[in-house]
Amino acid sequence: MTGLFLIVMALILGRVLHLPRQVTFLVVAILWVGMLALQVAAPGSPAATAMGGNAAGWLVLGTVVALVAGYRRLLRRLRVQATPPASVATFDPSLSEAELDRYARHLVLPQIGGAGQMRLKSARVLIVGAGGLGAPLCLYLTAAGVGRITLADDDTVALSNLQRQVIFRDDLRGEPKAYAAAQAMLALNPHLDVTPLTRRITEADADLIAQHDLVIDGTDSFEGRAAINRACVAAGVPLLWGAIGQWDGQVALLDPARGGPCLACLFPAAPETDAPCATAGVVGALPGIVGSIMALEAIKHLTGAGQGLRGRMMLFDALYGDSRMIATARDPACPVCGTQSALEPAAAQP
Repeated sequence: MTGLFLIVMALILGRVLHLPRQVTFLVVAILWVGMLALQVAAPGSPAATAMGGNAAGWLVLGTVVALVAGYRRLLRRLRVQATPPASVATFDPSLSEAELDRYARHLVLPQIGGAGQMRLKSARVLIVGAGGLGAPLCLYLTAAGVGRITLADDDTVALSNLQRQVIFRDDLRGEPKAYAAAQAMLALNPHLDVTPLTRRITEADADLIAQHDLVIDGTDSFEGRAAINRACVAAGVPLLWGAIGQWDGQVALLDPARGGPCLACLFPAAPETDAPCATAGVVGALPGIVGSIMALEAIKHLTGAGQGLRGRMMLFDALYGDSRMIATARDPACPVCGTQSALEPAAAQP
């Protein structure tokens, strides 16, 4: 049957040429109508005989094809109705399109996602010190999208800083570190507020610290660290503490208001020799490693991801490529946090 052969060839050509299904069906329908019209208009003619069949046969064929096509269409519709719609990730409208693109790698992490990124954006963090530890802290927390950062440092950029303080450039020598670092942070990410303070944070700054969710200590003297610790204890704000020297680094989350120790619990007395990096020396990449670990722990703490360092201290030995974790505990007899009843463990926070 020539007519049927033409219809089959139309179907095959439609598949081979990747024609839209609607176009292929339209061609087949035109052929079918032509065959039926020929059988009705000139039954028994040479042309009708060459095409094969008769009007009744073509009507039956058309009806069967229409029923099969309708049945398949009905099945597709029923499948669509029975299949639950795919879940579409929704993000808080306060994240702009640019921020969704910028933080895309965070948003796809199940431990952070949209909710965690919004916690970062709404967080208030005080970074004390824009030096070796402060440089990677400022850069990575800025890149992560921490919404409001206060940066305190009373020093200026010196040539000797550039061996490890990678947030600064050679042409910034003599500039206040707080302002120079803030400029670099805003150049990296304009979607945040940075407040530079060109002064030290002391024990008298408990009110300032209370305005923040987390304090990060990147200073390099025991006296300064002790003062920051006392202010954080008084304000009830967690303190993420880090220290480096030569080839070694330590990181801990100090949070006596929620059951962890404070700095005085771990180091009740000042060391006999409190040698800063300028005196003891430090390998240039070490503050980058330890500062990056501190930034990571800050992100975990603010988003609630993973297990943080409350009640633990990480020790890193860069010279031998070794790291280990030790448990820490609050000292009930601590002169800073142990005698204040207001510091009984509160509800756990991320």
